[in-house]
Amino acid sequence: MTAKARKLIRRIITTVRSLGEDIRHATLNGDLHGAIRTGDMLDRFGIQLPDGQQSWYGRHVAKAYRAAHNGQDAPRAWVRHRTTGRWIHVFVYSPTDPALITGLRTYKATASLISQASFTEAA
Repeated sequence: MTAKARKLIRRIITTVRSLGEDIRHATLNGDLHGAIRTGDMLDRFGIQLPDGQQSWYGRHVAKAYRAAHNGQDAPRAWVRHRTTGRWIHVFVYSPTDPALITGLRTYKATASLISQASFTEAA
């Protein structure tokens, strides 16, 4: 490796280290604009669950997503945990992904909170 290449690599590393943590994680996420977390989906419907129950809802959504996409996982993104503030790696989904609704229907804690009629598609 040439001296010029080593110097360039050192400059890049220095620049990345000087960036804020928010910017670094946004860069790692790439192009995931418009994607939502399962917790965001619950907030949109006004469903308040403790963290432990939200994670179980997320597992139901992930299972439904895998079933609909031949075993493939949903894209992942780095986000701040809503209570601890730590950076975590979570699955994100399109706001119109059917797996989000399937998760609501299959998870016991949310199944009783929703009505089947409110999620039917318009013909």
